[in-house]
Amino acid sequence: MLDSFTLILQKYGTLYLTGLSMTVQLTVLSLLIGFFIAWPLALMLMARQRPHIYWPARSFVYYMTGTPMLTQLFLVYFGLGQFEMVRESVLWPVLREPYWCALIAFSLNTAAYSAEIFRGAMANTATGEIDAARAFGMDGLRLWWRILAPSAFRRALPAYGNELIFLMHSTSLASIITLLDLTGAARESARGTFAFSESYFIAIALYMMLTGSIVLAVRFAEQRLLAHLGDSKKYKTATR
Repeated sequence: MLDSFTLILQKYGTLYLTGLSMTVQLTVLSLLIGFFIAWPLALMLMARQRPHIYWPARSFVYYMTGTPMLTQLFLVYFGLGQFEMVRESVLWPVLREPYWCALIAFSLNTAAYSAEIFRGAMANTATGEIDAARAFGMDGLRLWWRILAPSAFRRALPAYGNELIFLMHSTSLASIITLLDLTGAARESARGTFAFSESYFIAIALYMMLTGSIVLAVRFAEQRLLAHLGDSKKYKTATR
């Protein structure tokens, strides 16, 4: 088996690195785009008193979280091209490329899940924080930017970290629409060497490396963003 691993790495090592780069690229870009879409969605989900704002957001989130990622990817990649108005639009040069279709599908999917995470975190914000901010004259966007969003993000970080891992794993579907990611590289290696187990073991090891990196990054962010809670506990202990 060791000889098989050596052969695969010699022959397809560059291909695995290319696939790793594609996986990281899709994960990072989808994360960034989805993050900036998720916050407005989360605010819309909290506006129950405004049905014209709440229900479009709720319907979008329900669809994206209630259907498989694969069907969403197929709908963007194969479905949109069936409409003549799409093929004749200025967006067609983008929508006909598998890379951009994958990026759109992954970004919208993670935006929906992240919006639910952020909504729940904002809904659990202590009323004392909001009252104190209003006492200092904060309201509207300034209140959200200075108080509500940072506080909610700190509470949402553990769940959001799980979403990052889910998103990274979901990028493996990109190989189905001809993109060469880690899974696609493993498939090409297996076809060329007939060493199916070894080829996918290498991909698994790289996926686990990426997962471990995300876990460490989230834990580091938690230590930095939640450091004040540890200081608060130490203060309470010292004053008893």
